[in-house]
Amino acid sequence: MIDTALKVTGIDHVVLWVSDLKRSKEFYIGLLGMHVAHESDWQSFLRCGQQQVALFQIRDGSDVAPGREMNHMALRLESGEYEEVKAKLEAAGAQVSGRTGDPHCLYFSDPDGHRLQVLTPAEQG
Repeated sequence: MIDTALKVTGIDHVVLWVSDLKRSKEFYIGLLGMHVAHESDWQSFLRCGQQQVALFQIRDGSDVAPGREMNHMALRLESGEYEEVKAKLEAAGAQVSGRTGDPHCLYFSDPDGHRLQVLTPAEQG
């Protein structure tokens, strides 16, 4: 190992390209409880804990590429039991799936098809 290696202390932000910035902000703020750190007319940096999710509006007419720009983003939840969280996601219109043998992990997609995973508190231990 190199003695002069840089030491990462965390992830500052992850960028997701979106087709409708307003719709995506409503999803991440309204359903997932993030809040705006700073924004412009074509981008919005949303704070979640010490990290940020940056939503960038596609401006050149290209398509959003969920699954090609990243496999999935895993988000830790502050609270909530599996069935309660699953019900909230489904009530918001998300198609939710679990992971075989894991009672704390849920997968769903945002409005542009980016794959998201939420981990209920017991999974975070």
